[in-house]
Amino acid sequence: MHVILDKLKGDKVIWIVAILLATISILAVYSSISSLAYKYHDGNTFYFLFKHSIMVALGMVIMYYTHKLKFKYWSRLSQMAIWVVAGLLLFTLLFGNNVNDASRWLTIPVIGQSFQTSDLAKVVLIIYVARLLALRKDKLNSFNQGARVIILPIIIICALILPANFSTAAVLFVVCLILMFVGKVPVKHILLIVGAAIVGFALLLMLAKTYPDLLPRLETWISRIDSHGEVDHEANYQVENAKIAIAQGGLLPNGPGSGTSRNYLPHPYSDMIYAFIIEEYGSLIGGMGMIMLYMILLFRAVRISLKSENTFGGLLAMGLSLMLVFQAMINMAVAVNLVPVTGQPLPMVSMGGTSMWFTCLAIGIVLSVSRSVTPEGKGNKSRRSEDGKLAFA
Repeated sequence: MHVILDKLKGDKVIWIVAILLATISILAVYSSISSLAYKYHDGNTFYFLFKHSIMVALGMVIMYYTHKLKFKYWSRLSQMAIWVVAGLLLFTLLFGNNVNDASRWLTIPVIGQSFQTSDLAKVVLIIYVARLLALRKDKLNSFNQGARVIILPIIIICALILPANFSTAAVLFVVCLILMFVGKVPVKHILLIVGAAIVGFALLLMLAKTYPDLLPRLETWISRIDSHGEVDHEANYQVENAKIAIAQGGLLPNGPGSGTSRNYLPHPYSDMIYAFIIEEYGSLIGGMGMIMLYMILLFRAVRISLKSENTFGGLLAMGLSLMLVFQAMINMAVAVNLVPVTGQPLPMVSMGGTSMWFTCLAIGIVLSVSRSVTPEGKGNKSRRSEDGKLAFA
């Protein structure tokens, strides 16, 4: 491990967290994949192990080469990428692969690999918002020159994601608002945006009642909210089985390969992988251990953000880490029945194809920012109002 870490630059703790999550992912997916293997490949679990391991390995390669690239390049790339992403999202809505009334996937020509355009959009939007906040740091007190300019791309991207994936759009919108707060956009402007968003969404729901094609998954959203918390095995099939798996796990580990919920738990290798990990590794190591890994990732990213001498870099590290950790917390909250089912994967752990790559891309960018943090910056104070840098105090 020391030999590997010596060759890696940037925050070593984040590297360790990423390597641990990737290792856990391979172990958990291989152990939970038997039902899918018997359904599609005559019980050949090695096929899925090999495929997932390749995706993880390629993700780590993406992370490595991304962390070597200067993070400032992403600011310029985001100018063009934000409109490319908007076009891809619109194309996905109109012509994407439709599953359960949700058009979320596009297929990459030649290689035949499908990917969710929203995964790419999340990373690009946060980079672009960080760029706007950094460039307009002296104009943020003006709503027209500050918040209005920043919120426009957020609304466009989230609106294009919303019809097919409400939870992703909501999480991304909240993360962007938090990033605006951290970037020192006045609270009154943020509250005005929140109020307008609530009114706009209410009007959209009213229109959807008249034009059902506007939000094809509206009934699914309503049913998930209505059934949340009810003792109804049919309505809460996923969560009820996840709770059984967690109860079987107990406090201490049962050991890899011991989980039986792979035979009845829906999607134990993706959406419900957290419950499966608890079943095999216990609530203490599996459950709390996973939470601690994501909290360490967030803590280190915040630390990097505070030390960054570049406003864009600090906001970039903060925004990307918040996105990943929020997504992780929502996935785990669904498994323990704290929130309704959302379909959010567990970052760096769930089997999800190209979503692993975009997660690794985001972590690689955070590591790139960490490389720019000099030893001299350790003594800097949190408040840096004179030169426009981050101010958390």
